[in-house]
Amino acid sequence: MSARHAASSRHPHRGGRWLLVGVAVVVVGMLVGVALRHRGANAGPRATTAAGPSTTTTTVPLAPLTGLADPSGFAAHHPALTVKIENTPEAMPQWGIDQADVVYEEIVNGGITRLAAVFNSHDPAKIGPIRSVRPTDAQIIDPLGGIFAFSGGAPYAMAAIASSPVDQVQESTAGTAMFRDLARVAPHNLYGIGAALFAFRGAPVPPHPLFTYRRPGTAPGGALAASVTVPFPSIYPVTWTWDPQRHGYDRTLFGQPVITGTGVHVAPANVLVMWVTYVNGVGTFTSYANLLGSGPVALFSAGHEVLGTWSHTTARAPIAYSTRSGAPLALTPGQTWVELLNAGAVLQVQK
Repeated sequence: MSARHAASSRHPHRGGRWLLVGVAVVVVGMLVGVALRHRGANAGPRATTAAGPSTTTTTVPLAPLTGLADPSGFAAHHPALTVKIENTPEAMPQWGIDQADVVYEEIVNGGITRLAAVFNSHDPAKIGPIRSVRPTDAQIIDPLGGIFAFSGGAPYAMAAIASSPVDQVQESTAGTAMFRDLARVAPHNLYGIGAALFAFRGAPVPPHPLFTYRRPGTAPGGALAASVTVPFPSIYPVTWTWDPQRHGYDRTLFGQPVITGTGVHVAPANVLVMWVTYVNGVGTFTSYANLLGSGPVALFSAGHEVLGTWSHTTARAPIAYSTRSGAPLALTPGQTWVELLNAGAVLQVQK
């Protein structure tokens, strides 16, 4: 708020005829002053000739899933919206993932990977391609709640999310919130509309934070890391390269930079690699990442690598991340990609 200043000026007048006027003004002023003193405190604020500078400060709210400023309050008035997104060559280009607050990358059947993109700060007009649920998704969405959007799923996968605290929205129930792009081949052509998906509500509002963030201007510590390759199976290894111009890690998949349908290069502020155990049930189609327990973690942020551990003992509580010294692992405010890498896989880090 800028200070307002009232200014007064004097204009000298000549001639005796103004003497009576001046006396009258003084008398009237005295009478008004007496009247105001008798009115007491309820008379309202008194006029002043000058006002000092304002000390009022405005606190800008922060989005819970990015730690970034949320001046419009959008994030504060929306739940988490998690959308299951395809990650195959046929799915490219993907839409909306650059506007997600958090993206989880998981291994599913056959060694391919899929994404679970979590939105809270933005509602892209087009998100996808949307694909089916997997058992890992239940453990991702349990701490978030809100809305979970997907194309459908096999009975075992549907059973996995049956008790999750989310409003489920699948193609058969989405109405106009999802649509098929007839210019693309099914099943790689199902997309969601952010605002329409958020209309399904969901709780809590807003979602609980998932991470701890550093104060602006503070360094992450750790060792320099210009790039890292996350060795997902088959053709799905992904490379992240620090880009000081974008202040993030550029994503490369299938040997190509990942550019969204709106022409944006995916470059999150943080890449968080969690080593997890993939559990195989009856057949490969029931495999899932076990996110309960603990294990090693590596954070790539601001061109550095920080090593630590993750721990998760309660399904609906956020995963706890800490450095090797036991301090909270602090991320750069911004988008975070969480890579659910199979235990024992070795990162390729370039300093």
